[in-house]
Amino acid sequence: MPRFLLAAAVVVADTAIAAAAHAGAAPAWALAAFAGAAALLAAAARRWPPLALTGALALAAVSQAAYCSLLWTACAAGHALGSRRDAALVAGAAAGSLVARAAAPGAGADALPHLVTLHLVFVLLPCLTGRYLAQHRRLVETLERYDRSWAERERLRERLRIAREVHDSLGHRLSLVSVQAAALEVADLPPEQRETTRHLARAARDALTDLHGLVGALRAGEPDGPPGPAPDAAALAGLAAEFRTAGMDVSFTEHGTPPPLPAETRRAAYRVVEEGLSNAARHAPGRPVAVSVTWEPDAVLLAVANPLPGAAPAAPPGGGHGLRGLAERARAAGGFADHQVTDGEFRLRAMLPAAPRADDRPAAPPAGPGPARTTALALASAACVLLVLPASMLVGLG
Repeated sequence: MPRFLLAAAVVVADTAIAAAAHAGAAPAWALAAFAGAAALLAAAARRWPPLALTGALALAAVSQAAYCSLLWTACAAGHALGSRRDAALVAGAAAGSLVARAAAPGAGADALPHLVTLHLVFVLLPCLTGRYLAQHRRLVETLERYDRSWAERERLRERLRIAREVHDSLGHRLSLVSVQAAALEVADLPPEQRETTRHLARAARDALTDLHGLVGALRAGEPDGPPGPAPDAAALAGLAAEFRTAGMDVSFTEHGTPPPLPAETRRAAYRVVEEGLSNAARHAPGRPVAVSVTWEPDAVLLAVANPLPGAAPAAPPGGGHGLRGLAERARAAGGFADHQVTDGEFRLRAMLPAAPRADDRPAAPPAGPGPARTTALALASAACVLLVLPASMLVGLG
């Protein structure tokens, strides 16, 4: 609706200027025809801007009054420029109008500077203003898409943090339950209790399977290290003792003196040992597991090794999410984690630095004037070009 009202104002203003310029000399039908032509050009400027500008140039040459229509169609043509063909059409129409009016009978030698100034103010400047407004609109749309993608990235980051924490904490507890239930299955129990134990072990294994399915559904992007409690160095030995109590054959060796470690490194070290023991419980039950921790002045080296039953694959089935999460945790802490199978033994290794890392999260977009303020500036500049400068020219033409 505002665009329709502005177009109507352009037609009324042009008709008033034509009536004032040809007062008493132009019949009523000529003014009506002029108004109809101006209205047609204002309507055509929306769908065929270059052609509407060409028509406005012709109408201005004939009537010496269609300056508002020139402003309207030139601004629309600049806003719609999208190809070299359109730009060539607009430039050709403006140049042809200038040459035709300069070569018209009755045009004196001093008419050329006046015509050049007229085309600059009523054609070139509105075209540039329309082009600027179109680029501004595209910039605002790009910024809005960037804001949406930023919010989506933060949402995916949070989903990954939840997925990794669920895998590391709940998966660890369910692994202990599965180990204990498996131990009860082979114990000398009465028949009714043995059946109940088999159901318990099956439920624990199904819960682990469902947990890994949930983690796989949640994973969808690149995570960062999540906040949470940071276990100290003694927690590693306690973790090994916890699995040993559950029935696993776990040996724990420690070398060196723990240096001061940042919370992120302590958390990552704990998860490495936890993941190695949980994988051994799931994929190599009953096999011995060796945990080794070496404290260096500037790093901590961790290794969890266990023999695999039979012809085991290169990576434990179903453990991909946890191993990938360990690699992500180690990278977030500035170190690395990998795994390999050598001579029938699965070995998980990690190196984590003692120095805290710099935060590598992407920086927030720089603060700027904002879309609302930028729009106001664009409209103010457009008003300056479309109103102030043409008004000064109209005073000179009168």
